Amino acid sequence: MTGCPVDKWTQTKSLLYDHRPYVFSEDNYLRICQVPKRKGANFRDFPGLIVGDDNVVRRDETKEPILLPSGKPMVPDYVFTFEQGKSKKPFGRLWWDETVPTVLTFPNCRNQDRVLTIRECARLQGFPDYYRFSGTIKERYCQIGNAVAVPVARALGYSLGMAYRKLSGNEPNMILPPKFSCSSYMQLANLHGSAEAPSL
Repeated sequence: MTGCPVDKWTQTKSLLYDHRPYVFSEDNYLRICQVPKRKGANFRDFPGLIVGDDNVVRRDETKEPILLPSGKPMVPDYVFTFEQGKSKKPFGRLWWDETVPTVLTFPNCRNQDRVLTIRECARLQGFPDYYRFSGTIKERYCQIGNAVAVPVARALGYSLGMAYRKLSGNEPNMILPPKFSCSSYMQLANLHGSAEAPSL
């Protein structure tokens, strides 16, 4: 974990764990492939839908519903009830210059023809690449989604420790000292490789 000594094994191995996505169902794969590959695209771009003046999405009753090979509708019923049909999240594309939504405990259909991998979700939560999760794929996604983001936990822990020791003032913001904890594997390796002992 961040701040722990680098051992011989971690210095010799350079592996990226859990860089694998949860597999879509065939129906959801066919649905997400229908979402245009452009910023802001989501299920509202599916054919056969109408967005009303109230921003609620409804099926276009004047057209025949589009069915998947399985016989299920192209547009699943849950998109009409999620946030009363006003949401743009279902099947929404992630984009490189936008903030990523909350990492959830289960992967959902809102990416680039696949869900984010376990490692991508872990990176969004601030876990270093050498941190390993255990259990099934679903359990690993759940561990990451339930976790407090590592940088947030680090800052909260530091401020709690300072308050407990009565070393904090009344200032609204607190700045973590540079050597409080290493934020990446490279910083950790460089710190422990230097002659100076780390002050964590």
